[in-house]
Amino acid sequence: MIDLENQVAIITGGSRGIGAATAVLLAKAGANVIITYNSNEKAAKEVQEEIASLGRKCIAIRANVSRQKSAKKVVEKAMQKFGQIDILINNAGIWTHGEMGKMTEEIWKETMEVNLDGVFHMINAVVPYMKKRRFGKIINMSSTAGQRGEAFHSHYAASKGAIISLTKSLSSELGSYNINVNSVAPGWVNTDMSFEALRNPKLMDEVLKGIPLGRIPTPEDIAGPILFLASDLARHVTGEILNVNGGSVLAG
Repeated sequence: MIDLENQVAIITGGSRGIGAATAVLLAKAGANVIITYNSNEKAAKEVQEEIASLGRKCIAIRANVSRQKSAKKVVEKAMQKFGQIDILINNAGIWTHGEMGKMTEEIWKETMEVNLDGVFHMINAVVPYMKKRRFGKIINMSSTAGQRGEAFHSHYAASKGAIISLTKSLSSELGSYNINVNSVAPGWVNTDMSFEALRNPKLMDEVLKGIPLGRIPTPEDIAGPILFLASDLARHVTGEILNVNGGSVLAG
C-alpha cells in the first residue's frame, strides 16, 4: 500500500542502526536512496549492497553534515544523480555522557553541532529544491529525552528539544509549499549507540520496567513509523512528534 516508486530519499547517518534500517525499508517501498556516513565505509557498503539486491539505487557519501559545506555537497550530489529530492530524514546523531558542572565546552559543542547544526544545514540545503517542486517530506529524529529531559545527558536532551521546536516551526513555515515536516521520537533502541549502556543488567532491568510493552525496540521498529511519515498515508500530518517508545513517555 505504501508506494515510494520514483522517489528519492536522503538519510543522514544511514550506515547503521535506525538509519540503515530506514534506508532498506524505503528501498523496499520503491525509493532510491542516498545515505551519509561518518567513518564506517564497510557498513555503508553493506547497506548499498542490500539496497542494490532490491533493485534500487543507493549512493553512500562520506560527509560531516554538521558542516554547511559538507551538507550542501550531499544535496548537490543527490540532485546531480537523481534530479530531485523527495524525502529528507535527519537521523545522524550522537549520545554522550555529560554531568553539569563537569561537562566541557567541547562536549557541549560537539553534541550541538552533530545533533542540531547538522539538521539545520541539511534542511537549509534541501528546502529550495523542495519549494521549487512544491513537494517534500522532512523527518527529523528527536527523542524522548527532548520531551522530558535526561539527567547526565542534558546536552543531548537540549539538542533534541531544539529539534522538536524546529520541526513545529518549519511545519508552519513550509506547509504552503506542500512540504510536510515531522519528527519521530524514539526512546531506548537496540543500536550501537546504546549497546554499551544496555549491557549493564541493572540498567536494562530498570529500562524494561519503564516500558509498558516490555521490550527494547529494534531499529526496524523505528523505521516503520518513519516510512509512514514519508508516505502519502501521512500527507495531512505535519508538525507532529510521533512517539515510538513502547509507552514509556506519554507526551506529544
